[in-house]
Amino acid sequence: MPLEQPFPTVDERVFDLNKMFTGREAQDVIEHALNAPEIGRTALVSSFGADSVVLLHMVAQVNQAAPILFIDTEMLFRETLEYQITVADTLGLKNVQILKPEREDVFLRDNSNRLHATKSTSCCALRKAEPLVRALENYDGWITGRKRFQGGKRTQIEFFEADGDSRIKVNPLAFWAAEDMQTYIARHRLPKHPLVAKGFPSLGCAPCTSRVIEGEPQRAGRWRGQQKTECGIHFENGRVARAGSQEAL
Repeated sequence: MPLEQPFPTVDERVFDLNKMFTGREAQDVIEHALNAPEIGRTALVSSFGADSVVLLHMVAQVNQAAPILFIDTEMLFRETLEYQITVADTLGLKNVQILKPEREDVFLRDNSNRLHATKSTSCCALRKAEPLVRALENYDGWITGRKRFQGGKRTQIEFFEADGDSRIKVNPLAFWAAEDMQTYIARHRLPKHPLVAKGFPSLGCAPCTSRVIEGEPQRAGRWRGQQKTECGIHFENGRVARAGSQEAL
């Protein structure tokens, strides 16, 4: 649903927005993203994972009816599904949209639910990226929880990014440190994901997520033993990122 002129191109809007918000706070970025006509209809994409409650709380302060897109891959931890309900109820979120893979696609491509064991990239495409692509057709912008401290390609992200030529991606926490996340959760007495205390600082699907031991990077438990480090729900030039260039929320 690309915005019509007279708005400038996505690249031009992103440049102007990053210049405008230099040094500003994450809450300012979120409020603008949810209300700015030059961004358009915007949703928060949330995994309801380890520190997702920070962005969810910030969005709730602006608009409890803002669209929240939650991808249920049907392979998530039971604790994540329960946490999603708890957080939505605690924050009064009124528009959580649960995205799932198409039944026919799962039947044809992963009828045994074992695709993750042999072709994890294909599994992520089926269960995460494709449902999100379909949902984002209704939006001009989307908010992510990516942060520079997470490393990889994220070390250079800005508040606003071009997502192809028709959509803007918003990263309100781009410049936060890991300590900032925990401080915010404690200050606002927000519910914590129960698996964080059990050694899961980064959470994805249950079959592909393991505990992280002291001294390991935060995302070391994701796809352990594989070259793969990202799940592909972000895009390059408006298309799903494939193996070798994937990123996760």
